[in-house]
Amino acid sequence: MPADLAARWPLPDHDSLRDELLAAYGTGRGYHDLRHLAEVLDRLDDLGCDDDVVRLAAWFHDAVYEGRPGDEERSAQWAERALPADLGPAVARLVRVTERHDPAADDEPGRLLCDADLAILAAPADRYADYAADVRADFAHVSDADFVAGRGAILAELLSRPALFATQRARDLWEDAARDNVAAELARLRDAP
Repeated sequence: MPADLAARWPLPDHDSLRDELLAAYGTGRGYHDLRHLAEVLDRLDDLGCDDDVVRLAAWFHDAVYEGRPGDEERSAQWAERALPADLGPAVARLVRVTERHDPAADDEPGRLLCDADLAILAAPADRYADYAADVRADFAHVSDADFVAGRGAILAELLSRPALFATQRARDLWEDAARDNVAAELARLRDAP
């Protein structure tokens, strides 16, 4: 997969930065790995996004991932340090938006990135099951009880939103399946011993 991903890097003449990011995503993570990066880029394609700033933000959005508070901020800071001055602040801003997945109504780049990041919620059942297991692996340092409480709160908050996705295109493509998957996972967590 890294060779395929390498070809999708949107910033010519910065191949060493691309390789650092690929190495970061390839460090044995559960969910926030190279497969996730590829899927987010695929979903940006599905949404018709051709904005290189959004694509760079996809590359950076989980560049630092330890399953702890501040991962997005550390990823945003990496973007600010590593990217040219005309790109770093815009990419970092988008990375920060992915912490809550609640972009402003007039933030089209943020809406596209958040929708692509959340599109996994609409995956087919077998992929969703892998995703849920991989998320648990990312939080292996958290007790079962704390994980169930935290993950349950996140899923309940998502379901309380009028829409999971910010763009109409994403809602048309993924809203119903995502709601079904999230509700089913939440029910499983609530039924867990």
